[in-house]
Amino acid sequence: MQLSYEPARPEDAPVIFGFAKELIERYETDPALDLAMALGWTKRKIEKRIDEYTRVLCDGKTAAYYRFVPDGERMELDDLYVLPEYRSRGVGTAVLRRCLAQGKPVYFYVFTGNTRAVALYEREGFRKVEDVSPTRCIMAR
Repeated sequence: MQLSYEPARPEDAPVIFGFAKELIERYETDPALDLAMALGWTKRKIEKRIDEYTRVLCDGKTAAYYRFVPDGERMELDDLYVLPEYRSRGVGTAVLRRCLAQGKPVYFYVFTGNTRAVALYEREGFRKVEDVSPTRCIMAR
């Protein structure tokens, strides 16, 4: 498996939003959240910041997307989406390790119900540091 990385393109924005929408609809169960507003905000964020996203290629085919940005003295991994056919093949682990290789502390928000993602993050040494809602927490390393 050969991974390569390149900037995401504007035409990737709807694909990335599709992954975000799927996760939000699956795991966001907080009745206090306005789902339509959250989805609109997410779509605008992705479209506005598409130049900050990275497309991960596995043997030349798109396998994942992520956004990794500075936040003061640390880095935020904001959005990590692995295409279904590439899950459980080490792509998410490779992205995490690439981010950690930057040498700064890394954190991100994750849905606590997304047990596969949480397990991956814990295997890589991340720990929950804060609950931010009934459905989400911050993990850091």
